[in-house]
Amino acid sequence: MKTITVEQAIFEAIKEEMEKEKRVVYFGEGVATKTSSKPYDFVKEFGKERVRNTPLSEGIIAGTAVGAAATGLRPIIDMLFLPFVCYAMEEVVNSAATLRYISGGQFSFPLVLLARTGAGWATGAQHNRNLEALFCHIPGLKVVMPSNPYDFKGLLKSSIRDNNPVIFVEDLALLYMTGEVPEGEHLVPLGKASTMRSGKDLTLVSWAKTVHNCMKAAEELSKEGIEAEVIDLRTLKPLDEETILSSVKKTGRLIVVHEASRTAGYGAEIAALAAEKAFHNLKAPIQRLTGPDAPPPSSYPLEQMYVPQSEGIVQTAKALFAAPIKV
Repeated sequence: MKTITVEQAIFEAIKEEMEKEKRVVYFGEGVATKTSSKPYDFVKEFGKERVRNTPLSEGIIAGTAVGAAATGLRPIIDMLFLPFVCYAMEEVVNSAATLRYISGGQFSFPLVLLARTGAGWATGAQHNRNLEALFCHIPGLKVVMPSNPYDFKGLLKSSIRDNNPVIFVEDLALLYMTGEVPEGEHLVPLGKASTMRSGKDLTLVSWAKTVHNCMKAAEELSKEGIEAEVIDLRTLKPLDEETILSSVKKTGRLIVVHEASRTAGYGAEIAALAAEKAFHNLKAPIQRLTGPDAPPPSSYPLEQMYVPQSEGIVQTAKALFAAPIKV
């Protein structure tokens, strides 16, 4: 095992897959520039044909990637920030997400779209708006949002090898987080959640940076005799329903925690799943702890208030035990 940052895990995954498969190409906003010096001299190692900076035109980037995938290449594109993908919705939604379906499965469209989001760098609402639920709603797309270097590397390698378009979301606040990653070949399968902590009293479901807030809250709750199970979805779509339902049926209580705004957020999908398939196991109402229905602020202190913190998770959990469902 070795200790690396999330950013290093991302670059390592891309480098290894480009070494393994010559059809993998990497282009986007500034990619050649930020990987043109040691230890990741991508341009020197793979050449200007496979590693390219692009104009700041998201529609052109995504459209080129769709065309490249259709002709047999395996493009990785970097759009910098997730809200910028709004400039490329025609290419992402009406082309990338649908072409394999309308070809009757005759063609594959392997495409990985990298984009950053989330509070932590005070980049403002035009950069850190959390839109993962939007892309989860689009049939034909896979959506990945890891929380640690181990999963970033393993999931990105699996995404690059997948024959479908994958939206791979990088939480800004995690880029310089360090963690252990295995030496050599390392894959994490898409569609499989991770149980970060076992517990019998409460299930906390989250993804990206708020997983760590859930872990901190679980530690605090354990001091008061409440054992919380923490599930990191890792892949939002396809969703690992089995892991979620198994936990909820065991604990009888569910809190879904995410940074994105509440209304029509992905937490509602998790809540609906539990209500539909584990209703009779519930001992208390399902709770969602989310960001507010407002654009993310530019101020760092206000950003921290925007994101659900461990203190709020602890308070919400205690309330579930104070007021259980009356049967």
